[in-house]
Amino acid sequence: MGDASTASENEVVAQTRNMREFFKTTYTHSVEKKISMLKNFDIAATLGTGTFGRVRLVCLHSDLDDARKKAGCSRFFALKIMKKTEVVRLKQVDHIKNEKAILYEINHPFIVIMYLAFQDACNLYMVLEFIVGGELFTHLRRMNKFSNDHTRYYAAEILLALDYLHQKRICYRDLKPENLLIDRKGNIKITDFGFAKKVEGRTWTLCGTPEYLAPEIIQSKGHGKAVDWWALGILIYEMLAGFPPFYDENPFGIYQRILQNKLELPRHFETHARDLIRKLLTADLSKRLGSVEEGGKEVQKHKWFRGLSFKDIEAGKIEAPFIPDVQGEDDTEQFDEYPDSEEEPQKIEDALDEQHFGDF
Repeated sequence: MGDASTASENEVVAQTRNMREFFKTTYTHSVEKKISMLKNFDIAATLGTGTFGRVRLVCLHSDLDDARKKAGCSRFFALKIMKKTEVVRLKQVDHIKNEKAILYEINHPFIVIMYLAFQDACNLYMVLEFIVGGELFTHLRRMNKFSNDHTRYYAAEILLALDYLHQKRICYRDLKPENLLIDRKGNIKITDFGFAKKVEGRTWTLCGTPEYLAPEIIQSKGHGKAVDWWALGILIYEMLAGFPPFYDENPFGIYQRILQNKLELPRHFETHARDLIRKLLTADLSKRLGSVEEGGKEVQKHKWFRGLSFKDIEAGKIEAPFIPDVQGEDDTEQFDEYPDSEEEPQKIEDALDEQHFGDF
């Protein structure tokens, strides 16, 4: 990350490398013993559900304690479980493989880390950091809206993460409060890379959440990394107001409002915040902030961020405006309760398994 690199960031990178090596070794031993990697975990509460399956809190078995402590590992992780039959039925095989490849490549303080991906006859699994503070969405709804300084802190962390992704030619494409978690120190962690994609130039896939889609996605003109800066403008607005700028009960109504771009900014928005939102929510790509060669560095220079040290933010030297009330590494109080799934796991046909998931 160039000049923004810090000792703190290097520690995060080193720790992640150690933990990935720990899981790789553990997985290799499991294969050699002809047992499922899943047997190394105790399965606990459901943290969330989705189209393909669910995310569960898991705890490493105590017989791995010595090795995990040496690697600097926590005992608790989030296990993303995806049903192979559903992934194939919904034609999402390439998306899932792409998500796995991108998550293995990235390692940033404000992005959820994946340590291992594996499979069995029924499911695909991703072992992820467990972020104990829950979703930004939950805290935003609870507080109704955030203050200017509160919003600016989160926006700065997200900006740094997006700039990091863009330097790796990765377009995130799904920025929204539901995909932002809060760690126990109050920092943002971006999660869910199902729509992320390596982009050289432009891509034409229609994907994302309606309220956050940039005009060029809706118009199928082809889009690139600039869609993430548009989405950041929407997010800053929603954090300050408690609701997004373009809303309708019908998705097509939302699209129409986005294309009309009649932006109404509440009076309580600070002057520089208003200016930044306008410059991010610009349909003309030649004028949208962040869309030129400097990218995120251009956004960092905006007057709204004046006096805020991005280097200190990245190094964790600035105290977060909100610290979630958590009681320990395995506290799930910040997550909604979900009933356990009573479905029997479905094994996919061997031929399909080898064809689609042989190299997962």
